[in-house]
Amino acid sequence: METHKLSIRTALIPVIFLIILLTCNITIYGDDLLMGSNQIILLIAAAFAALLGFRNKISYKLMLQKIIENLVSVKTPILILLFVGALAGTWLISGIIPAMIFYGIQIANPSFFLPTCVLICTLISLATGSSWSTSATVGIALIGIGRALGLPAGMIAGAVISGAYFGDKLSPLSDTTNLAAAMAGSELFTHIRYMLYTTLPTITITLFIFVMFGLTFSYSGEIDTSSLKNAIAEKFNINAWLFLVPVMLLIMIIKKTPPLIALSLGSLLGAFFALIFQPNLLVQLAGGQTLNFKVAFQAILDAITIETNVATSEQLLSELFTSGGMQGMLGTIWLIICAMVFGGIMDAIGALETISNALLNWAKSKFQLFAGTVASCLTVNLSASDQYLAIVVPGKMFNMAYKDKKLAPENLSRTLEDSGTVTSVLIPWNTCGAYQSSVLGVNVADYFLYAIFNWLSPLMTLIIAYFKIKIKSLIKV
Repeated sequence: METHKLSIRTALIPVIFLIILLTCNITIYGDDLLMGSNQIILLIAAAFAALLGFRNKISYKLMLQKIIENLVSVKTPILILLFVGALAGTWLISGIIPAMIFYGIQIANPSFFLPTCVLICTLISLATGSSWSTSATVGIALIGIGRALGLPAGMIAGAVISGAYFGDKLSPLSDTTNLAAAMAGSELFTHIRYMLYTTLPTITITLFIFVMFGLTFSYSGEIDTSSLKNAIAEKFNINAWLFLVPVMLLIMIIKKTPPLIALSLGSLLGAFFALIFQPNLLVQLAGGQTLNFKVAFQAILDAITIETNVATSEQLLSELFTSGGMQGMLGTIWLIICAMVFGGIMDAIGALETISNALLNWAKSKFQLFAGTVASCLTVNLSASDQYLAIVVPGKMFNMAYKDKKLAPENLSRTLEDSGTVTSVLIPWNTCGAYQSSVLGVNVADYFLYAIFNWLSPLMTLIIAYFKIKIKSLIKV
C-alpha cells in the first residue's frame, strides 16, 4: 500500500493536540511539570501522531526505527546530564559553590547595587546551573537588601532575573542548556561558546542600563550580608584554593576537551577537594563519628548519585545548598526520551518533513528562518506555558530546516535558548513567570521591563542573524 504525503494542516494536528494537552496540564500541575506530567503528555501526543501514521499506511516498524535513531542521537547528552548532576553534588560538598556565594555577596556596593545583583546572580547561577535556585535563595536576600535601600522591588527583581538567566544560559550544569544542545544536535561546549556572540553583548547592555538606573537613585541604609557569610563559614571551610577546580574546568572547556571527560574530571576534583577542605562536613553528611574510608565513600557517592542537603542557620542558604546528584537529572532525561519518541513518530509519518518544507517555503532567507524559530519559541511559551517545551517542540520542528539551509546545529540551539529559555519568565501564566513572581514577591508586570536581559536576548539573536554576524555554516565530514 502506498503512503500519501501529509498536508501542512494534517502535519500540524499532532503539534496542536500537544499544545492543547500541555495547556490543560499547566493548570493542573503548575510548577511540577518536570516530575512526569509533561513526559506523559508527549507520549500521548506521540500515540496520537502514530494513529495518523497508521491511517496513512505508515508501518509500526518504521516508526520504531525512527524512535531508535532519535534516542541514539541523544545518548551523549543524556550521559552529560548525569555527569552534570554528579558535578553539582561534589561541588556542593567540596565548598566550591558556597565559596562562590561567600565571595560574591562581599562585592555588593550601595552605589552599584543593581549591577552587583546581576553579577552575584550570574556567578551563582553559573555555579549551580539553576536560575530558579538562584532567585529563590540569594535573589530573595537581594530583594530585601534593595528594598532597605529604597529601590523599587520590580527593578531589583529584574536585575536578579537578568543575572540568574544569563548564568543559567551559559552554565554546563543547566538542564535547559543541555536540552537545547540535545534538541539541535549540537555538542554542549560548542553550543555554549557559540552563545557568547549573542549573550555577551546582551549582558553588557543590561549591565550598562542597570548602572545608569543605579546612578539615578539616592540610597538609604546599609547592606548587611554578615549573617549569610557567617552561616556559610559555620558549615564550610571557605578558601580561595577552592576556585582552582572551576578554573581548571574552564580551561578544559576553552581547550575543547570532550564534555564527558571535562565533567567527569571536574566531579572527581570536586570530590578530592571535599576530602581536603570539608572533612567535618563529610562526617556529618554520612552520619559518622570520624572521617574514615567508609564515611568519605558514602558522603561522596551520595552527593554524586542522590540528593544532598546541607542545613545552615539561614533558611535561604539551606534551600540553595541542595543537590539532586545524578538522580536530580532523571526528570530532564525522561523529558528528552519522551521528546525523542514524539519526534521520531512525527518524522516517520512525514509530519516534520511537511512542516520543515512549509517553513523553508516561507523562509526564503536565513534571517526568516531565525525569525520563524524565535516566533515559534515565543508561541509555545505563551500557549504551552513551559520553557522545556519551548525548546523541545521548535527544536524538533526546525532541525531539518536548518540542515537544509546548510546551517550548523549551533545556530538552532543558540536561537532556542535566546528565545525559548529566557522569555519564559516574562509570561505570568508560564511556569517560570509564575514561579519567579511567587518566590520574589513581585508581579511579572512590575519586573517585565527591568528583566532587560530576558526580553533583549531574542532581539539580539535577530540582529545578529540579520547582519549575518558569525552565522556558522554546516560542515559535512
